[in-house]
Amino acid sequence: MTAIWGTDPNGRWLPLAPTAYLAEAELHDLVRDAPQMLPLAGTPQLTVLGREVRLGSGSADLLAVESTGRLVVIEVKLSANAESRRAVVAQVLSYAGYLQGLDLAQLESQILRAHLGAAGSVLGAVQIDERQDVVDPAAFTDGISGSLADGSFRLVIVLDSAPDELIQVVGYLQMVTDKIDIDLVTVTAYEVNGSRVLVPQRIEPARRTREMSDAAVNARQSGTQTHGSGDFRSAVDQAAPEFRDDLIRLTDWAESLEAEGLARLATRTGTSGITSLKPLLHSGGVALVIIACDLKSSYMQLFRSVFERRAPEAIPAVEAALGARITHGNSTRVFTEELLTALTGAYRQAHANPEIRLVEDVLRIRR
Repeated sequence: MTAIWGTDPNGRWLPLAPTAYLAEAELHDLVRDAPQMLPLAGTPQLTVLGREVRLGSGSADLLAVESTGRLVVIEVKLSANAESRRAVVAQVLSYAGYLQGLDLAQLESQILRAHLGAAGSVLGAVQIDERQDVVDPAAFTDGISGSLADGSFRLVIVLDSAPDELIQVVGYLQMVTDKIDIDLVTVTAYEVNGSRVLVPQRIEPARRTREMSDAAVNARQSGTQTHGSGDFRSAVDQAAPEFRDDLIRLTDWAESLEAEGLARLATRTGTSGITSLKPLLHSGGVALVIIACDLKSSYMQLFRSVFERRAPEAIPAVEAALGARITHGNSTRVFTEELLTALTGAYRQAHANPEIRLVEDVLRIRR
């Protein structure tokens, strides 16, 4: 992985530790505002057409178009989000499946009407994009019409760091399909002399050989996630003193969920130095929230898509206690008893809803 190096006060060269994004929305904003920073295969020029674009039963984080007319679906995830492993691949493929077969008029009038604004059309959005070269209107229209008809899209997954399991799945898709291009990109953030530095990197999954050694198989099988909260408590012991009381209280709360049979706990140690405690629902293996700590911070992250699927009726109470809307991966550093009580209620609702659990079991949703 690409790293940024700097000197300590004694002049020794050391790799700088990445800084965590407070919420997925922060990474969404970066990609929306500067799509040209993404190191995509073929270096296409992108124009972002809309954010949270409704496509069937879900919403694509960003929908963009290349100067050739090919549509681009972009999903943004933080690696701490359980959906960053396999579920995000299902998401981008489902959005591509929804778009395929539409015509340009349907795309503009039914999908993008609320997003195009003054541009009025996809071509208009490209023409007023100062970052785009001049495009030939006829060629562009032919390009986007062909993209929709054939389903020949670019699918882009953007993360702060890429889990090994996701790299494996993306590598397989790249190998077996020539109809779509799928790019896996990490955007790592650093603080350097008071300024924020971003390091975007396109991940090239290694091709799997026909036969793998026992060591390679064992390495593929091994991971950084462990059962229970023991490793997380060890990480809490290393956290800054000002964060420990909150982290201990949150760990106690998560363990109470497990004791009540509402969740099973797992601890994940990320490559960026962040250790996360995940109260996973018994069905589906997803978490409504995760608790994260590193040497310099502590926070709780919430995932709206999981709330909407598993505990929709609990959303108003959680948002009231949070004092904010639950979005895709937003976080809080304030852990009131009101919030913990509301979250406990959300876990109870998710556990008690057998119809939702049955649907997920049938669909074999796994994280």
